[in-house]
Amino acid sequence: MKVYVNYENQKWKNYKIDFEKIAYAAVLPVHRDSEVSITLVDDKQIHKLNKQYRGINRPTNVLSFELGDDVLLGDIFISLDTVAREAADAGISIAEHTAHMVVHGMLHLQGFDHISDAEAKVMESKEIKILKNLGYKNPYADDNVCVGESCCPGRFITKLKSIKIRENSVWQYVLYGVFGVVASFGFAPFYMWFLSCFGIGGAYYLTIKQQRQVGFIKSWLMAFPFGALYGIAMFWWVLHSIYVIPELMAKFAIWTIPALLGIGLICGIILSVPFAIIRYIQRKPAHRAILFACVWTLVLWLREWFLTGFPWNPISNIFMNYPMIINSGALWGAFGLTFITIGLIAVVVELLRNKKDKSCWFVFAIYIILLVCGCVYGRHNMNLSYVENIDNAPLIRIVQPAESAVYKMPKSREEAQSIAQDKVRDLYIWATEEKTMLPDLIVYPETAYPYVIVDEKFPLSRLLNTNVIMGANHYRDGNMYNSLVVAGKSGIINHIYNKSHLVPFGEYGPFGEFVPSPGHLSSGKNMEIISVNTKHGDFVFAPAICYEIIFSDSLIPRGFTPNAIINITNDTWFGRTPGVFQHLDMVRRYAIESGVPIIRANYSGISAFVASDGNVESMLEVGQNGSLDGSVWGAHNTPYRTIGRDMMMVIILMFSIILSISISVFQKKD
Repeated sequence: MKVYVNYENQKWKNYKIDFEKIAYAAVLPVHRDSEVSITLVDDKQIHKLNKQYRGINRPTNVLSFELGDDVLLGDIFISLDTVAREAADAGISIAEHTAHMVVHGMLHLQGFDHISDAEAKVMESKEIKILKNLGYKNPYADDNVCVGESCCPGRFITKLKSIKIRENSVWQYVLYGVFGVVASFGFAPFYMWFLSCFGIGGAYYLTIKQQRQVGFIKSWLMAFPFGALYGIAMFWWVLHSIYVIPELMAKFAIWTIPALLGIGLICGIILSVPFAIIRYIQRKPAHRAILFACVWTLVLWLREWFLTGFPWNPISNIFMNYPMIINSGALWGAFGLTFITIGLIAVVVELLRNKKDKSCWFVFAIYIILLVCGCVYGRHNMNLSYVENIDNAPLIRIVQPAESAVYKMPKSREEAQSIAQDKVRDLYIWATEEKTMLPDLIVYPETAYPYVIVDEKFPLSRLLNTNVIMGANHYRDGNMYNSLVVAGKSGIINHIYNKSHLVPFGEYGPFGEFVPSPGHLSSGKNMEIISVNTKHGDFVFAPAICYEIIFSDSLIPRGFTPNAIINITNDTWFGRTPGVFQHLDMVRRYAIESGVPIIRANYSGISAFVASDGNVESMLEVGQNGSLDGSVWGAHNTPYRTIGRDMMMVIILMFSIILSISISVFQKKD
């Protein structure tokens, strides 16, 4: 057989590869008298060919063009840039990976393919046999890294790599889904942070394990089960609300399965993007780890706006029980800690695949330095949270009714009036029963007041003889609002804050009547600072209703540091599901990021006083009726609140670019 080798890129000559020998080893007996051309190019040249002949707008490792002639088999093009990148990723030499590409291309010219599993199995078995005869390892075993059984991670990775998961097979999608479910267990109430790391790391490994280049859509579909199952495992509790009230259940129960599928669809679309991008944009391992962390954080940032946003459970929250780590959020917020965490997960996986990669060790060191710096500042933030004198702080009482939500939908007007009167009486009793000291402020939860606010009168605060904050519905100018009402002991309303960030499908219908919604509320304006006069002076707070507290950097205007944030909410709809405990963690995260303590009044629990370092000072458990007295102090500014959410995202993007450039320089010098 005649082999014509064309060196379009002269750098190929540095590797002294015997292309004739490799090609001859891969030719079938029937084609021993044929001719083949091997053209050695770079990414720029093969990119043009890939786009022109295959319609794929990116470079690839090898292209084969079969001529359909028994003598002239065809042409093989191999890109040095892609081959070098993939070889470094796999921890093998360029010569070894090039041999695989030549054999792969030769088999294509002789009619072999890998479109179906059956075809791929036949073609791969021939490649393995040919490369073995040439003295090379099985390229599909992926066991050339971490040789030996001396270390536990190496042993685990070796075992993992021995499991053959064929691309596009059912087991591949099942494994992605399993990793997604496992990753959800790092959050409350489980706090198994290591499972989140394992789930994300496993899906990352499954993504980079595949060497064959595919388009973005195909890459995205591969990882879709991870995002879908991860989202369903985290958010299924939202649908518990349908079954709290019989009337709502009768009307909306039919939407349970479609809603669950909708959650999976949306989360699959969003959360599979980071995996799809690193699969599609193939890069060297160190760059890939940075890209993955950056895109994951960017997706989290974009999630703040999608369908009005639902930025629930950033990965940073898996460290909620580790005070120094979670308090690093005061320095760079949930975004920064998420970026570091995801980056560490990705680079550790890369190192387990190739522990000799110096660039990955460099990136690993950078992320560890960031983590340590964050912990150091986290300790400082914890100290700042306890510097004020509590003796001068106003006494605040939180009331948690913990009544059944069934009473919220009476069957007649008379029953509604009777229930409302009883509830006002109960609100008074809960705030005063077995209490000897009059508080400076009583805080009731969201939707606690049974009447719609239509004027400035609020007789309950006059009866209680103190300042009252109450969650109620407020009607004005033909619009209904979910509101936080502030009334003085005179019985006059001093301020009304209307919720600005409404819950889609719960408080309003984002798709109109196509998907029905139980509520049709109007939204208020963003960010307010409210002052309440007490005997200790003005108590200044930022209001937040329900899940407004989960939106990073959204409550306190620039230049202000209030005494506290008051968050009124109603988690009755979610019973004792994980969502209730995760909601409290989102409150704790916001306290850390802002440096401001939070007073949280929840209708059915968990109500709590949360310090500015995220520590829960005192709380009322889910379903516990009663009141809780306490004070807040230690409000301070944080670097994250000064920088802001959006600027922090810009910093992360810039840092990722600079770090990637630094690695490229480091690799060239090396």
